[in-house]
Amino acid sequence: MEKFDVVGKSYPQLDAMEKAGGKTKFVSDLVLPNMLHGRILRSPFPHARILHIDTSRAEKVRGVKAVVTYADTPGVKFGPRTEDWTIFAKDKVRFCGDEVAAVAATDEDVAEEALELIGVEYEELPFVEDPMEAMMPGAPLVHEDKPLNIAAEFKVEAGNVDEALRNSDVVYGDQYYTNQVYQAYLEPMGSIVDVDPSGRFIFWVGTQIPNMMRLTYAKALNVSPDQIRIIVPDYGGAFGAKMEHNSHLIAAVLAKKTGRPVRLFNTRHDDFIAGNPRVPMYIDIKLGATREGLLTGKDVRVVGGAGARVVYAQAIVATACYRVDSLYRFQHVRAKGYTVYTNTVPTSCFRGFGNSQMTFVLESALDMIADRLGMDPAELRVKNGIGPDELSIHGWKIQSCGLKDCVEKAVERARWKEKREGKKPYRGIGLSCCNHVSGNRAFSRDFDGGAGMVRVGRDGRISVYHGESDMGQGQKTTFAQIVAERLGVPLEMVHVATVDTDISPFGMGSFATRGTLMGGNGVLLAAADAFRQLALVAAEMLEANPEDIECRQGRFFVKGSPTTSKSFREVAEQAALSRKGAPVVGNGFYSPPTVLPDPETKHGNISPAYPFACQIAEVEVDPETGLVTVLDFTAAHDVGRAVNPMATEGQIQGGVAQGLGWALMEDMATEKGRIINPDFLDYLVPTSLDVPDIKAILVEPVEPNGPYGAKGIGEPALNPSMSAITNAIYHATGIRVKKLPVSSEMILEELKGRGS
Repeated sequence: MEKFDVVGKSYPQLDAMEKAGGKTKFVSDLVLPNMLHGRILRSPFPHARILHIDTSRAEKVRGVKAVVTYADTPGVKFGPRTEDWTIFAKDKVRFCGDEVAAVAATDEDVAEEALELIGVEYEELPFVEDPMEAMMPGAPLVHEDKPLNIAAEFKVEAGNVDEALRNSDVVYGDQYYTNQVYQAYLEPMGSIVDVDPSGRFIFWVGTQIPNMMRLTYAKALNVSPDQIRIIVPDYGGAFGAKMEHNSHLIAAVLAKKTGRPVRLFNTRHDDFIAGNPRVPMYIDIKLGATREGLLTGKDVRVVGGAGARVVYAQAIVATACYRVDSLYRFQHVRAKGYTVYTNTVPTSCFRGFGNSQMTFVLESALDMIADRLGMDPAELRVKNGIGPDELSIHGWKIQSCGLKDCVEKAVERARWKEKREGKKPYRGIGLSCCNHVSGNRAFSRDFDGGAGMVRVGRDGRISVYHGESDMGQGQKTTFAQIVAERLGVPLEMVHVATVDTDISPFGMGSFATRGTLMGGNGVLLAAADAFRQLALVAAEMLEANPEDIECRQGRFFVKGSPTTSKSFREVAEQAALSRKGAPVVGNGFYSPPTVLPDPETKHGNISPAYPFACQIAEVEVDPETGLVTVLDFTAAHDVGRAVNPMATEGQIQGGVAQGLGWALMEDMATEKGRIINPDFLDYLVPTSLDVPDIKAILVEPVEPNGPYGAKGIGEPALNPSMSAITNAIYHATGIRVKKLPVSSEMILEELKGRGS
């Protein structure tokens, strides 16, 4: 592989010491002069008609500056995809946690006291919690204009599935369920909002999609987009959740009414009951194969629970229907997806975006096919796995592909064959693969790609501007490495600016594992433009042709003559002086070779690159208690070239830990329409004592469309983890897990039923 000075080297995150020392100012740490504190009154019922709201007592509390309801908003219906939102509930509430009113006060305690004095008279209505029940005739309607509570449908078909399954030597079919889980980020959802003297809204908010959010909020507040500015300081994690949210808009309504900045953050309890957790799904699958192990046909039906508002659930259900089809050489596939309203918390994006749910199901089904054929599950994957320079059934152009290498390296490290053949009682080893995207044209319908600006001042300071979002995943460091490599300077000379919609390029944001590739290409091309301008100046200073100028380790020199050189700062100063003080500003944008899918066939190349992975889990099952312990974990990932290997390995390890939590521990439990474990006392997430040794293996086929050959890693780090664990449980016990999370009670009951 080509040698680089900065790219491909392991560096701590640029802000690691600042965060470790407690010096980072997250959004919730910010304080503005004269700032008020907001709190939201939420519905105690899953479904009820609002008969009357009395705010008079709350308004009289000393320190209360405003109490707002639906009447204080523009009353516009809006939404990032489906316009079924209002800032507050208008005439009825649709889930426990629905926003009814809000207070702004001089401190949080006063605001909390005022909430208790708001009188709301409700008429309780029948409600529905389960999406399968919600589709039944006669079920209560969450939205009266949606018969059978179906918010959206998705269909895709290629080939002749019925004939393919009919002619298969083996067909496996069953129903699976993936549950609702919470993203468990460190900093709850919230923002600080001010209104400037011109009436312009300024949001300080942790968001993955600042520019797309700006457009949605403009409609909700009935203003033009230029009347909204969004600034993205450091914020405490997201994992897909931190997109549009009503709490931000409520802070804006309070700020406008009071004329003062308002800080409004969910409590952790409120974040559980009114955030946007993962879409739960019922998935029916039929999968066929020949006796030689070649996959024939796949037929799936997906029913996803949107909760009371769609948010992005319909896009997530669509993704579940067909993204896995490009992992293997399928020739005949069919999928139907239904996004269904229920009287529960609205669901939305969580690492994996529907692909994680379907990967669990498909990879479980593949193990059952392998079992019936008497074939090694690893051999089955290699035999069917898609390869480089192939076109998938949906028109995805796979260029680089390390799937086979991932399987081979994972199998070798985990001692797969040895442990499969020398099986010990109640010990098992399981394998799972996945594919993903590095951008999603189907989601970014206006345009795709990324943009960047690189500013070089007279003092040589290099500032990078982009429109994506670093939620803690290390994107700032990745962008800095890419720019440092292209300019030929040490990493410490590069600074990455805070995203601010008034200054930064318009970026689509951080989703679909697109940041490194799309944003990275944008800043790479901006750095190339800045270098071109600097090379003209350096060439004049060194009496050479601009085409012959290079820069390494912060010094410009003529190619082949490194002894005569000028420092980067010297060239930057001369560039500014010759421009009468104007800095060098490089602009760049990346237009990827993607295609908006055909609305009927869904055929089209939706991403410029596709990452792949293979993960292997080793488990032990206690026959006395049913407790499952993960003993060891191997995760081999095709990441293209790893810009920062240490950070990439960290992403993989974090994804596996999240997958382990989903598989064995995490579940948002409800009773009578209410979440009954809305805190970290009763909602369990893995700790260091629960996570085994995770060996991350980087497989690095150079991706021609990636910056320096890189692909994304964020979501595929999680996608195969659940089925790797449940496949290992099957190997250990013969129990096929079809519902997440795995419970000790279920395992014990199955074992007792078999007389084990």
